[in-house]
Amino acid sequence: MKSIKIIFTTIFSFSLFMLSYTQTSIHEFKTQTIEGEEFDLAQLRGKKVLIVNTASKCGLTGQYEELQDLYNRYKDKNFIIIAFPANNFLNQEPGSNEEIKDFCERNYGVTFPVMTKISVKGRNIDPIYEWLTKKEKNGVTDAEVTWNFQKFMIDENGFFVDFLAPRESPLSEKIINWINAEE
Repeated sequence: MKSIKIIFTTIFSFSLFMLSYTQTSIHEFKTQTIEGEEFDLAQLRGKKVLIVNTASKCGLTGQYEELQDLYNRYKDKNFIIIAFPANNFLNQEPGSNEEIKDFCERNYGVTFPVMTKISVKGRNIDPIYEWLTKKEKNGVTDAEVTWNFQKFMIDENGFFVDFLAPRESPLSEKIINWINAEE
């Protein structure tokens, strides 16, 4: 009887452990567009997704131009960019959602989806970024956001693939090769 109890306890503990490390999909999340409309990430099934935390008063803000170029090149090839404005680094995204939207369109002609401003780190971290940055959530790696314009690559099935440092260009060989690779 004691050995059955030990076996049951071991199996139960292992099952809980495995559940805590089960990779979930980005498709399980919903967020809001910069206009305040619900955006269900499940609609991105079948597309490669590049998620980027952005800021309009950062030394890397010029990457909006490269992001738009990348989007223009590959948007018809099951690829999408999702921008998440965030004010987590030196107050470099202080504007309202309306101001951010106007800035992106006026200065960079942004046509890829921009979401409402969120927190990408700290105690108020958005659930999507909690998933992106914690191995226990995404099943792949820890990827703390270190600055504005960190890039996260998500495959067609909504699973975490990899991430790139903020200073790496959206037009990097790593991203281009990933977009063009067959699943």
